[in-house]
Amino acid sequence: MGAGAAGLATAIFTRRANPRRSVTILDSAKKPGAKILVSGGSRCNVTNSIVTERDFWGGRSTIIRRVLRQFSAGETVAFFRDLGVTLHEEADGKLFPDSNHARDVLDALLRETRACGAMLLSAHRAIDVEPMDGAFRVVTASGDLHAGSVVLATGGQSLPKSGSDGGGFAIAQRLGHTLVPTTPALVPLLLDAADGFHRELSGVSHDVEIAVWIDGRVSVRLSGAMLWTHFGISGPVALNASRHWMRAQIEQRPVRLTVSFHPGASFEEIDARWSDRARETPRATVQSTLAASLPSSVAAAIMDRLGIDRTVTFAHFARDDRRRLARALVEWPLPIGGTRGYNYAEVTAGGIALDEIDPATMESRVCRGLYLVGEILDVDGRIGGFNFQWAWSTGFVAARALANGAPRA
Repeated sequence: MGAGAAGLATAIFTRRANPRRSVTILDSAKKPGAKILVSGGSRCNVTNSIVTERDFWGGRSTIIRRVLRQFSAGETVAFFRDLGVTLHEEADGKLFPDSNHARDVLDALLRETRACGAMLLSAHRAIDVEPMDGAFRVVTASGDLHAGSVVLATGGQSLPKSGSDGGGFAIAQRLGHTLVPTTPALVPLLLDAADGFHRELSGVSHDVEIAVWIDGRVSVRLSGAMLWTHFGISGPVALNASRHWMRAQIEQRPVRLTVSFHPGASFEEIDARWSDRARETPRATVQSTLAASLPSSVAAAIMDRLGIDRTVTFAHFARDDRRRLARALVEWPLPIGGTRGYNYAEVTAGGIALDEIDPATMESRVCRGLYLVGEILDVDGRIGGFNFQWAWSTGFVAARALANGAPRA
C-alpha cells in the first residue's frame, strides 16, 4: 500500500523477479508520486554517490547497514539507467537525473510499473488491514481486497498533502507493532521573533558548523550551508540539525543550538588568529577583516549585535572585545523556537521500531506476511538523497523475499 518511491520500487522489483506474483498497489491520491515530484527542489535527488549506515539516524545502525548492502547506490544508478533515467553527480555526492526534472523519475517508475504488470489503483485509501486465515483483508472505502501478503509503504507524516498523513502507523500498530514517537525532520527551524538577528540577514547563505547541545554537552556537530530566512534558518545544515533538536524536545531533554562561523576552529584558534592580525595589520578595521571570511552583511550584523564599533582598527581593539568576538564566532546562540512542522518537513523521524523487522526480508517479526518499507520505519537519513536510497533498498529487499517466497522469521 502506497505508490511513493518505496511502494513503486517494491512492486517493480517483485514483478521483475517473479512475473507470476500478482501485485496490486493501493494509493490514496488520484495522482500518485507527489512527494517524488517536489523533492530536491523538484529535481529529485535520487541517491548519493556514497551511502552508508552513518548517513542515517533512528534504528540500530547494524540493521540499516544490512539492508543497504543488499541494494547499493551503484545498483540504484544502474536501475534508473535501465529505466532511461541517467544520473549526474553534484556537490556532496548528490545524484540527480540529467534532465533535472523529478517528473522524469516518477514517469519512469510509473511506466515500469505498468510494463511489469503490476496494477496501480489510485484514489484507493487503505483504511485497515486485518489478518484472516493466513492471509489479509484490506479494507478500503471502495470495497475489500484480499491478499496473501501486504506491504506497508505508506510513508510517515511529512508533507501530508502528498498522502503521507501517518495512517500507516495506525495500521501497523493495530497489527502489533511498536511506534517510536514521531517528529518532523529535515525541516526549517524557527528562531525567536524577538531576537531579530535572522531577519536582518534573510536570504544570505554561507557555510557554518552547528553544534547541538543536549544535557549541557555537545551531542553532534554538523557542517554545511545555512540559509538565514525571515522566520529563522534553513539550508542543508539546519535541516540536518532539526531532527536532533526535535528528538531532544520529545524526550524532554534540555537542548540548545549554537553556530560556528568558522567550522572546525576552536575559540583558542580564533582568538590567536585575531591576535596575530592585530600585530600584522594594526591599521586594518576589524569588520573588514571579518568580512573577508564571512558575507559582509553577516560581519556587520555580528559587530552591531556585540556592540563593537564597525570602524575600530586592530590597534584600538580591546582585548575583552577581541575575546568576546572570538567566542561569538564559534558559539553564536541560535534561539530556536520550533520548526515549520510536517507541512515543510522532508522526512519523518521515528516510526515503526526497526528491530521488529527482519532485515533479510523486511517482513514483520510480529505479523507474518506483513512487510514494511521506506519512511514508515524508524529510519531517517540526512539530506542528500539518502532517504530515497532507503526507499529503493528496502523495496528491493522486500521484493526479493516476496518473489522467492522466503521463509518467515
